[in-house]
Amino acid sequence: MEFIKKDIIKELSNVGVISRQLINPENSSSERVTITEVHLEAGAVQPRHIHKTSEQIWYAVKGKGQLLLADDAVKDFNAGDVVRFADGDAHGLNNNSDTEFVYISITSPPIDFGYAYKDKK
Repeated sequence: MEFIKKDIIKELSNVGVISRQLINPENSSSERVTITEVHLEAGAVQPRHIHKTSEQIWYAVKGKGQLLLADDAVKDFNAGDVVRFADGDAHGLNNNSDTEFVYISITSPPIDFGYAYKDKK
């Protein structure tokens, strides 16, 4: 069993985005998943990107936003929705609402997301 106390959960951030690294290669021996809790302020954007060798599942916990998909496509993504991205699927998020958007991300195999964020706490 692993127990991860909240005071050792690392937060990564960019302007308007905080990513809490709940389970990641730095705090867990899991070889199967990374789990993050992502908060986007109103108007914040996570640009489109891909993960070549990991799939990702997002569960929208709070708010309304838009998924940013391949070929400049967008799709509404609201609290209670779930989306799965296969390896290589382009994805991002635009919080085009006036309230915070929160989602949980599960990534397999694990990724250390430190490369994508400017600030690390």
